[in-house]
Amino acid sequence: MNLSRASLIRSGGVDGSATAGACFLAPRPLAPLVLGALLLVGVLGGCWRYHFAGGGLPQHIKTVAILPFDNETASAELQQQLYDAMHRTIEGRLGLRDASEARADAVIKGTILRYDTDVPIGYSSTGAGGGGIQTVSPTRRKLELAINVEIVDQSTGKTLWKRDGLIADGEYAEGAEADGRKQAMQRVVELMVEGAQSQW
Repeated sequence: MNLSRASLIRSGGVDGSATAGACFLAPRPLAPLVLGALLLVGVLGGCWRYHFAGGGLPQHIKTVAILPFDNETASAELQQQLYDAMHRTIEGRLGLRDASEARADAVIKGTILRYDTDVPIGYSSTGAGGGGIQTVSPTRRKLELAINVEIVDQSTGKTLWKRDGLIADGEYAEGAEADGRKQAMQRVVELMVEGAQSQW
């Protein structure tokens, strides 16, 4: 029985070999693979830009006004120190520009609730004196800072992120309370940034 040349090609080639037939297999189209890769890059690129330009806040939030927090503690200097710490960190980490309250897309406001110091956490002992009594003295102490904080979208009045009773602590050596206060303030600002970024 005679077979046409086209039939021979489909069945394995003129010489009947499988190898010859393989030469006529059409390659898989590359266009869908390339398109899929480009789409994936675009999505990831968009997420990257969104994360660094506004953190986890809505895309229209480009500017922020950080308002001095109300201070319910006896330490008057806390208000300015917390305000400075927030300015140093929040705008850069969330990708926002500073603006006046009247022009800002969002405002950050809150209250300093509590500032507790002199909690002993480390001790040292001295040798027994003439009366045979060993003296134990604190060498390190801890302090705690507690605040309420809220980020508000000024165009809608909607609260974008809020945390009541946000607490951070800091440790310091005897007589170096300022070091512990700096730690606590930096930590509380980091928690604010993490909370805002977690919204997306």
